Amino acid sequence: MKQPVKNTDLEKRIFAASSVNFTELAVELFNFQYRYNDVYRNYCNTLNILPSQVDTITKIPFLPVEFFKTHEIKASYFEPETIFESSGTTSSVNSRHLVRDTAVYKKSFTACFEKFYGQAKNKCILGLLPSYLERNNSSLVFMVEELIKQSDNNLSGFYLSDYDKLLQTILHNEILKQSTLLIGVTYALLDFAEKHPIQLRNTIVMETGGMKGRREEMTRQQVHSRLQNNLGVSLIHSEYGMTELLSQAYSKGDGIFHCPPWMKVLIREEDDPFAIFIADALQEKPITGVINIIDLANIYSCSFIATADVGRLYSNESFEVLGRMDNSDIRGCSLMAL
Repeated sequence: MKQPVKNTDLEKRIFAASSVNFTELAVELFNFQYRYNDVYRNYCNTLNILPSQVDTITKIPFLPVEFFKTHEIKASYFEPETIFESSGTTSSVNSRHLVRDTAVYKKSFTACFEKFYGQAKNKCILGLLPSYLERNNSSLVFMVEELIKQSDNNLSGFYLSDYDKLLQTILHNEILKQSTLLIGVTYALLDFAEKHPIQLRNTIVMETGGMKGRREEMTRQQVHSRLQNNLGVSLIHSEYGMTELLSQAYSKGDGIFHCPPWMKVLIREEDDPFAIFIADALQEKPITGVINIIDLANIYSCSFIATADVGRLYSNESFEVLGRMDNSDIRGCSLMAL
């Protein structure tokens, strides 16, 4: 019988990752997952790639994200503490992320949020995620719910379709100059902003992407412009995450995302998945192609994901999401193409 394997030492070190030791940690994690993740090892073997050949992150094989729909992606044997599942239509096959330990996820999103926005306890956090709340296995809802608890504010919480109540809460916070985060799925934020135009001064508006078939598709610029005009804010923040990841990137405006130190975005050529490029401080122009992600927090699934999102990577390692590859599923933040 297979025995569970837990790498507590690596769990501690990944959140201390930096540009200095990221490659070292990534290669170490590749070797761990090659050894204990049967699906990933078979994938690497099919490509004739062995651990002895991997000494840089561009040599690491990236598992197509679609594998999360068809296989159980697990590094070692374990009973998952929870299973996150992607949203989708009734005819689509959803991705499933088997999470061994939700404590790792909590540490990842809490440390990342604090890096970009400070501690949640200093804010009132309002979640406008109706389509996600309709199911009980959303990683986004799990994250926002935990941040709501950390905020320790009586007015923090989820607001489904009660836009009038949400407005009263925001007005109350604006009067008190209470720092507030309104995080919502794109279509719900647009609905709220159109019903209740307002001038916000102490509220960050953050969209997580997605029309979920509720409204016609719009470009990111169109969405942000409409929200800015109706909510009286100069910038719209964004969150980039997915079911298959345990880390997120954030944008504080203009759709330019930044990763935490334990997450990195690379770019691959669409017609050559093995032509992989990293951000280079010396490069003059940004690199455009399909996004690959290294998420060191994915210790017990797969940390090396080849997404279907088209993106642009800048020399300082920030990136944009430009849309989806042709014939790929429409999902989440990638709905808003340029």
